[in-house]
Amino acid sequence: MLAKTYACSVFGVNAALITIETYVGQGSKCHLVGLPDSTIKEAILRVESAMKQMGCFFPRRKVVINLAPANVRKEGSAYDLAIALSIIQASEQVEIPDLPAFVIMGELALDGVIRPIKGALPIALEARRNGIRKIILPKENAHEAAFVEDIEVFGMENLQETVQFLRGKTFHASIKSAQTFMPSNHSLLDFAQVQGQVIAKRAFEIAAAGGHNLILIGPPGAGKTMLAKRIPSILPPLNLEEAMETTIVHSIAGKIPLEHTLLAQRPFRSPHHTISSTALIGGGSNPQPGEITLAHNGVLFLDELPEFSKHALEVMRQPLEDRKVFISRARYAVEFPANFMLIASMNPCPCGYYNHPTKDCTCGSEVVQRYLNKISGPLLDRIDLHVEVLPVQFEEMHGTQTNESSAEIYTRVLQAREIQTNRFVQQKFHVNALMNSTNLRKVCQLDFASEQRLKLAMQTLSLSARAYDRILKVARTIADLDRKEVIEIKHLTEAIAYRSLDRENWGG
Repeated sequence: MLAKTYACSVFGVNAALITIETYVGQGSKCHLVGLPDSTIKEAILRVESAMKQMGCFFPRRKVVINLAPANVRKEGSAYDLAIALSIIQASEQVEIPDLPAFVIMGELALDGVIRPIKGALPIALEARRNGIRKIILPKENAHEAAFVEDIEVFGMENLQETVQFLRGKTFHASIKSAQTFMPSNHSLLDFAQVQGQVIAKRAFEIAAAGGHNLILIGPPGAGKTMLAKRIPSILPPLNLEEAMETTIVHSIAGKIPLEHTLLAQRPFRSPHHTISSTALIGGGSNPQPGEITLAHNGVLFLDELPEFSKHALEVMRQPLEDRKVFISRARYAVEFPANFMLIASMNPCPCGYYNHPTKDCTCGSEVVQRYLNKISGPLLDRIDLHVEVLPVQFEEMHGTQTNESSAEIYTRVLQAREIQTNRFVQQKFHVNALMNSTNLRKVCQLDFASEQRLKLAMQTLSLSARAYDRILKVARTIADLDRKEVIEIKHLTEAIAYRSLDRENWGG
């Protein structure tokens, strides 16, 4: 007899519908075809044990299981449940008439328990796209998929329970999402807790308002990491579309908390400097998202930037420009989104005290230059704001003055973002940092005095064309924070001041 059901295969951040066809007839061998990987081939052993636990048997006849389309490689253990049900139906042990009406996913334990899988949200979206309105998933993944409208999601605990449900012997209500999407930027960390560092706080406000990349350079103990960890408190909340994109990325990486639906906060990723380039960018034999994709719609914080491997840093150059990661393999290529804000910090030299106001640097000038050269010019060119962070003086640390809170900065950031959203209402982006050259010429026009000021800066600092664009984008954001329609010379001057590392002997 022939049985058919459906599953899904996840490629990048998308899913593809897979048809599982099972034939049981004359013969004695089991054949699993359709480019399965070794994990799927091992499914036969898991399925056989799970079927015995519920009182069924694995047929000792010819069994052919085809995963179609046959030219697409299938990977992972999430096909176990669908394979088991199709074998039970094809061997005529139990009649399951509605099997083709479902997309079925789940890994089976030897005792028949259904274990969680990755990618429940993109699987639900693909099922709806193909007109299939019913999905059976592990109970732990059901709430995640239930956020997709016009889909009935059923969460199951074991194989026997699933069979009884499909036969109509038991009733299971479809899972409804208990969580209404409520965006949040709640953080226990607040900029009010940071004494001094007015210039750095201003730079973080500009970065958050325009989605700009930022690098902090200063001696140890100056507060670089402390400042960076507080940026989530001033970022605007996720909208529904961004929340869906972010959740899909974390879903395929298996990082969604059980029984949760959409992520409500922007991600903040802070990998250690020993991370490999593959873990940072993504990849592997079965390509998985890296840290820059997990930071999509959020922040990637790289502390001690020169300590990261040269190769890991250089492969970030294209994603910083394109906001996407392309990973190619012999048979296929996948694309991961990577629209993140890069926040980096570094010491000015190996000892950390170059340009320190009170401590002497023990590094020679060649050592300092060699240390700074670990960060290539093309990478620095893609960072909009270069901010020098100096140690806080005793009077500032011990003072009783009230510091501006994150809530106050957040209000100004939201107002600037609203201006940008209205400006780019016809575009696919909504922040100044993502403007292309056409938008740049249209919304960043300068008067004669500003043009001359920028021309002088370009000649003095020997800036590249990319740096020219980024200065204009930052100036536009500063003008938006100031609620000005036209970029004034004071806005441009402040933007130029944030190109510290473009100056020769910046520390002098």
